[in-house]
Amino acid sequence: MERLRPSGGPVTGTGSDHSLRARLRALRPEAFGADPAGERLARIRRSPHFADGVFQNPQSARTRPSGSTVEFAKIYFQKEARARRAPSGTIPVHPTTLGDLAKPPVSGLRLTWMGHSSVLAEIDGHRVLFDPVWGDRCSPFAFAGPKRLHPVPLPLAALGPVDVVVISHDHYDHLDLPTIKALAATDTVFAVPLGVGAHLERWGVPASRLRELDWNESTEFGDLRLTATPARHFCGRGLRNTQHTLWASWVVAGPDHRIYHSGDTGYFPGFAEIGTAHGPFDVTMIQIGAYSEFWPDIHMTPAEGMRAHLDLQGGSPHGVLLPIHWGTFNLAPHAWAEPGEWTNDAGAEAGQAVAAPRPGEPFEPSEKLPADPWWREISAPIARPWRRPKGSAPTARGDLDLAGDR
Repeated sequence: MERLRPSGGPVTGTGSDHSLRARLRALRPEAFGADPAGERLARIRRSPHFADGVFQNPQSARTRPSGSTVEFAKIYFQKEARARRAPSGTIPVHPTTLGDLAKPPVSGLRLTWMGHSSVLAEIDGHRVLFDPVWGDRCSPFAFAGPKRLHPVPLPLAALGPVDVVVISHDHYDHLDLPTIKALAATDTVFAVPLGVGAHLERWGVPASRLRELDWNESTEFGDLRLTATPARHFCGRGLRNTQHTLWASWVVAGPDHRIYHSGDTGYFPGFAEIGTAHGPFDVTMIQIGAYSEFWPDIHMTPAEGMRAHLDLQGGSPHGVLLPIHWGTFNLAPHAWAEPGEWTNDAGAEAGQAVAAPRPGEPFEPSEKLPADPWWREISAPIARPWRRPKGSAPTARGDLDLAGDR
């Protein structure tokens, strides 16, 4: 794999131009990260997925909200709807301890969902941490932005050693400045999509510990093989979204187990291609929250998440689906617990095993799965998803349609 030198690039223009740019960079909030430059930017421009000055999706996708702003505001700020977007009581967080994680999994595979898209995967003797977000807010500012609905299950320092940190993309709810700076002080390796390394280098991660991949590129750690695979989303942290950092889903394959993390993505036919090339999987970690009819191309509904899982598994129920990207931050108009409830429904309809752990609750997919719908005690009644009448033709988005997707 190509190792990247610290970004810099040639200085062009007059000294005063350079001085102005330096002053502007100094004013940029640290949480905004850094723009790719130098050889990193050159590599981005050589990518087959980069065209017309931006990274391209595998299928066209509208990345800005569609529809009427007025209608969205009515839905988002309606009093009853706002109340449903937060739990009515305390989310039950499993009191994870280092002791829970110190004993190796009997089966060789154990997962611990820490909330949102953060998952610790212990696979074939290695520890892989996906999209770690330990901050209180997914925001560039400590005083504003979506705040946690529950605390982290345990301090980052109590997690124990991590071999590889995998980042799906650079949005604030997946790439968290204080978390990355804490992990930069360890000796963990970071596997990231192309361009994201610029942020990490600014925050203190040495280039020697970066594995920066384009789609369908792989890197190895011990006997694990990590592959960046396509996703349908977008990127950006600052006021000016240059689309110069890639987004990705990830496959991690060991000698005995294979797992998949979707990152953020809209549904697209490429899931079947990923499954053919890398599956089937013991576990898929699938984004099923923060969806809306106002942005249907970049996040999946629970029904679409179930369809993606089945595509990844060759079209039939197999392995375990672990729902991610829900229950921790309020990022969409839907009720906070709706993704969990509707994924349960979709699993029952498809005959697919779905894990429902509390945040911080370790489980081994080959053992008895956590299945208690713990969210029901602290949420208002959730409307059932719309279902295709038996005997009718399937829709374009699959047999498991939801009310917002008609």
